[in-house]
Amino acid sequence: MKKFRKVLDGLSSSSPGGVASPSCGSAAGTPTAHAPTPQDIHVQETLVSENFQICKTVRHGFPYQPTCLAFDPVQKILAIGSRTGGIRILGRPGVDCYSQHESGAAVLQLQFLINEGALVTACADDTLHLWNLRQRRPAILHSLKFNRERITFCHLPFQSKWLYVGTERGNTHIVNIESFVLSGYVIMWNKAIELATKAHPGPVVHLSDSPKDEGKLLIGFESGTVVQWDLRAKKVDFRIYYDEAIHSVSWHHEGKQFMCSHSDGSLTMWNLRNTARPIQITYPHGKILKDGRKESCKPILKVEYKTSRNSSEPYVIFSGGLSYDKSGGRRPTLTIMHGKAITVLEMDHPIVEFLVLCDTPYSNEVQDPYAVVVLLEKDFIVVDLTQSNFPIFENPYPMDIHESPVTCTAYFAECPPDIIPILYSIGAKQKKTGYSHKEWPVSGGTWTLGSQTYPEIIVTGHADGTVKFWDASAITLQMLYKLKTSKVFEKPKAGEGRAGELVEEDPYAVQMVSWCPHSRLFCVVGISAHVILYRFSKHDANTQIVSLEVRLQFDSEDVISPSEAENNPCFSDPSSHSPQPPGSPGSGTQDSLPCLKVKSRPVRMPPGYQAEMVVQLQWVDGEPPQQITSLDINSAYGLLAFGNCNGLTVVDFLQKTILMCMGTLDLYGAADPYQRLTRSPRKNRQSTSGLTELSDNQVSMDMERSKSPTSVPYPSSLHYDPRSMPEPVASLRASHCSPVFYLLDNVKGPGRKLSLPTDLKTDLDHVNGHCTSPTSQPCSVGKPRITGVPEGPRLTRRGPGRPPFRKAQSAACMEISLPVSSHTEESRENSFSRSRSSSVSSIDRDTKESVTTLQFGESYGRKGDALPTACLWVGTSLGVVLLLPISIPTEEEERMEEPITMGPSGTVLMLKGSVLRFAFLDCGGALIQSPYEVWRDPNGPEDPDRPRRRKLINFSPSSSQEACGDGHLAVVCSEKQAKVILMPTQAVLFTHNITESSFLLRADVVSVCNSVCLACFCANGHIMTLSLPSLRPLMDINYLPLTDLRIARTFVFTNGGQALYLSSPTEIQRLTYSQEMTDNLQDMLGELFTPIETPEAQNKGFLKGFFGGNAQTFDREELFGEAAAGKASRSLAQHIPGPMGLENMKAAAGGVVGDLARARIALDQRGERLGELEERTALMMNSAETFSTHAHQVMLKHKDKKWYQL
Repeated sequence: MKKFRKVLDGLSSSSPGGVASPSCGSAAGTPTAHAPTPQDIHVQETLVSENFQICKTVRHGFPYQPTCLAFDPVQKILAIGSRTGGIRILGRPGVDCYSQHESGAAVLQLQFLINEGALVTACADDTLHLWNLRQRRPAILHSLKFNRERITFCHLPFQSKWLYVGTERGNTHIVNIESFVLSGYVIMWNKAIELATKAHPGPVVHLSDSPKDEGKLLIGFESGTVVQWDLRAKKVDFRIYYDEAIHSVSWHHEGKQFMCSHSDGSLTMWNLRNTARPIQITYPHGKILKDGRKESCKPILKVEYKTSRNSSEPYVIFSGGLSYDKSGGRRPTLTIMHGKAITVLEMDHPIVEFLVLCDTPYSNEVQDPYAVVVLLEKDFIVVDLTQSNFPIFENPYPMDIHESPVTCTAYFAECPPDIIPILYSIGAKQKKTGYSHKEWPVSGGTWTLGSQTYPEIIVTGHADGTVKFWDASAITLQMLYKLKTSKVFEKPKAGEGRAGELVEEDPYAVQMVSWCPHSRLFCVVGISAHVILYRFSKHDANTQIVSLEVRLQFDSEDVISPSEAENNPCFSDPSSHSPQPPGSPGSGTQDSLPCLKVKSRPVRMPPGYQAEMVVQLQWVDGEPPQQITSLDINSAYGLLAFGNCNGLTVVDFLQKTILMCMGTLDLYGAADPYQRLTRSPRKNRQSTSGLTELSDNQVSMDMERSKSPTSVPYPSSLHYDPRSMPEPVASLRASHCSPVFYLLDNVKGPGRKLSLPTDLKTDLDHVNGHCTSPTSQPCSVGKPRITGVPEGPRLTRRGPGRPPFRKAQSAACMEISLPVSSHTEESRENSFSRSRSSSVSSIDRDTKESVTTLQFGESYGRKGDALPTACLWVGTSLGVVLLLPISIPTEEEERMEEPITMGPSGTVLMLKGSVLRFAFLDCGGALIQSPYEVWRDPNGPEDPDRPRRRKLINFSPSSSQEACGDGHLAVVCSEKQAKVILMPTQAVLFTHNITESSFLLRADVVSVCNSVCLACFCANGHIMTLSLPSLRPLMDINYLPLTDLRIARTFVFTNGGQALYLSSPTEIQRLTYSQEMTDNLQDMLGELFTPIETPEAQNKGFLKGFFGGNAQTFDREELFGEAAAGKASRSLAQHIPGPMGLENMKAAAGGVVGDLARARIALDQRGERLGELEERTALMMNSAETFSTHAHQVMLKHKDKKWYQL
């Protein structure tokens, strides 16, 4: 067996062209046979496994599916609960914390322990949790699981350690916050209502203690019953019955009256002196109809009744209550009633909850509200109540990431330091006006700028065509600049244009972006198969947008029969399969149109990014252009390249011409790798020398034909026809048992079949990093051509009994860069079981090779090159790597006038799976950056003495490695495999099979700890890092299962050991895979708790305190403690201690400030108890003296009597 392997190695190494055969099965770090060893390049790798650790850092954006809201008026921090069990705690800018319940149950209610640094959450799984907020990352201290009852409402009085919990059965339980155990004191529903009442009152929907007397608890039931329970006497003070269901109750601060909101849109006011009927019933938005009936209204879900010092009129704030007639076309509303003034604020989204912010935490003081926090389904606003027009505050948090759905992301770390201030200054002019001038009221916590900060920018593309730049430095997120790509195009009129046919809702959706922070060039790819090039300028301009149109479409019905290819290897009409110019014969005028129409008139552009050129793909034969799958731009070369499942287009954006437009098959030229295979059912009829001679001629001819004449849009003679190649080449591409698919069997691995369910295909748009709008359509198979070649010859070209080899739509352009697209019942299996079939039946499926990744850079186009030149690296969905050298004039004047030449070099490498990433290292292992042009303002004033010239920064591989010799390393990563290649010899130094059972979604070469590594994100949820250049595994952690395809579309790595992805439609999750950043994360996060002394309660006047003050003190410990109330049933609730333990819980629940407040209260209570004790002692002394007097008198009376006289 060993001898047989040596023979195979010898055959592969002596194949035509002399390209080293990659060892697909070699282990990581093992040098490939017949290639230089790692010791020859002297790379000292410094990264070890201890340098890596996965840790979530911060989450930005609006909490997805919010459910509840809470505010601490002393600490001034705010908490938002979500349906997925998440908690978001916000303070001043920079104080932003996310925590998650492990159960994932929805958060029903939040209760702050005011000024204690703790938070109670009630979840849908009937569990209460106590969170410690005195640490930078909150943790659960205790949990209490209710077993027999469902939690519906919770209430925690200020400075109390007893939590009231209402249940669905109508009972009210009491929980000790410190020990988190149930008290034996229970208010049963049957004791709260009258015995004569036969119906159940329903779940508890409200609990609150009376502002006048803490010993009185107001209980609201859903049916409309309200009960005030005397906690001391354990009886009912009064009961209120109302016909309509109750949604909320709010007290007046004096405790003499309260207001209820009902399901019929009414508000009722009740006075404690007369609870038989309400003193006032109002329908704020309901009118009396002509027949005397009340207009039916929607429920008022919540009402807040607040008093103000500055006005004798109270504030009544509520949500809902609109009449059904009016609410049909109206948006959700928040109503503010102040005296006779009624203000209705319309919201863009349904209201989840709102809170009124007041200065005092005491419920028995004048509330004096100053703001209203409104939590909407998809937004978060704060209304200023201190101004008559009720303006909103400018939100300092990035809550508008989802303003339009995010379709792609990009992450740039270590940006030039001047780019963020420039973008901020330009973006400041885009901000809206009319906000409140007061400071943001949620100002709690502390945050300081960390020591290890560097400029970071996140770019998000959206479904409406907008692109947003965010300042992501120091784990914060602030909006910098917003770019609207739709302004480049004319607004499509009804019934006109192709955009409506391609994408109904989002024709401008951003699919991918490419940005060079140094040259400030920005390129956007849209879902309508368009590419927009932007330049940055500090000055406004009135310019004409250059529009170029490209016909990059292949005939999907072009059937090549093996028999005809063998018997008739002659030249055919290239127009049948090659891209055609817009004006080529045979193309209908109605088809040679793009999806969108670029503005033809000069457009005034404000400072910022200004559109310079638009390149669009055209419709062909009634079929829309296929979506663009790859993009790269280089400012130093002045070139832009993009590709899709049909081929590759290279644009010279300095000369505004199409430099190259070629099909994917044509990129091989005569150096097609398939002809090198030794196994074929059909023998070569020509000698190898003839093939080599043809290859040389073809490459030279292609170099000559690939020039970019300025007078012609782009030449049609660039393209190759496989039928014009020698007989063996054509037969290899046509035969149903050809080595083309034999190659797929060997490279892709055995038993690899695409099985994606059809209902998921529309969401799997370019999972390998290229993102589209959710409304994007999958690529479709082309319709039969009506014009051109007649159908008769097409039918006769098929061999008898042979399946046709149709060149049709590639799956790589559709979903996950797969070369096979299945439409059978097998596709309904597991959505991420990725395998490709090695059987011959795969020919029957529509396949086409797609361009999946592109990279400009200085490299060696051919093996014999002594100096590096400009090159374009091309990776395809079949795992093929092509190298196209580019000849660029060096002088600036010549560059603007002379044509650029480029073409295939015959360099072909092979990997398993679609190619995802290219990167280049010098022989010392350092990362080589792509050349770039230093930014200059295109609209800036010109100096006549100093003409403006382009300043290029070139990072040549041979410039910084005198000791290492010439050459450089190329890192190529595909969905399955990574290889490191030594250039210019093209020898494969290292090969590593990253995954066999899954596939990579994202791969990036990043710098970490002053070194570089390959970071990979796999579809099975694993995050891996490999050392460079040896490809030694450094980290492999199962981070998260890929349950949401949104993660696959948006996951991206960057330098510094950071990454991000869209964790929900509204939130960006950032994480680090660097141990150094994980260790320093605590210093970068904000503090949620700040020691603040609790404000003292206001002193009441003498008369008010004498006549209306509390006559008795209320000690909850005496009522609810174990000594008085006993223990609760163990089966009712189960206590679950948190990971921090009991001692830490006590230390966290009772802070320094809280201890001082409790000590002050305890001291007052002790003094009162001592006074009571003194009075009781005096009474006892008096009674003792009286008893002594009576005893003495009795003694004197019976002193002289005999015993028988008694």
